[in-house]
Amino acid sequence: MAYFLGRDCSVYICTEDSAAESYALVSAAGAVSFATSSGSNNVFAAPLETGTGGTGEKNLTGVDLSIGAVDEDITYVGKRQVTKAEIKKETTVSLTRKKDSITWDGIFNNGGRQGCSGSSEISSLQEPTINTGYRVHVVLSGSKDVFTVRGCCVQSHTVSVNADGTSEETMEFMTYITPKVTNGTAAAITGALTTAEL
Repeated sequence: MAYFLGRDCSVYICTEDSAAESYALVSAAGAVSFATSSGSNNVFAAPLETGTGGTGEKNLTGVDLSIGAVDEDITYVGKRQVTKAEIKKETTVSLTRKKDSITWDGIFNNGGRQGCSGSSEISSLQEPTINTGYRVHVVLSGSKDVFTVRGCCVQSHTVSVNADGTSEETMEFMTYITPKVTNGTAAAITGALTTAEL
């Protein structure tokens, strides 16, 4: 697990849609849409082709990167020992920011947790494809190293209010696809997923 303060890194969110290059948008009323231009809507995720060239997330207070594994115990008849077999690895990125709009609320509550294919939302009941989810880039300040988490779905969203009345919100992204650490080259960041990586 690695935790960074918001001032120590920049975070960029892109859609995984490699065909239509769509934005994930939220209107002032909280409606979610996917289109090739942002218009007057709030942008949650830029097209995949922008990579780390967008504006990035603002008002971030913390970024938490976690890599874990899911094991399964296998027992053998007549043996006392148990084998632990790794089933899958998961990567989680938690972003915490000062709440300044209903963008994250809209994505979590009104559709858009799984990303888009063209102008259509991907349902949670569909089998994942190379277009499913979002891509999160974490760039350390003063560095060219980029930690890229690909094929993420939005796993949770929470809002907290303290005694001062200032509210923060946290959004958690999760993926089973192996993350990449690169030196910021565009091809490594904007390259589409392959079916072999799913």
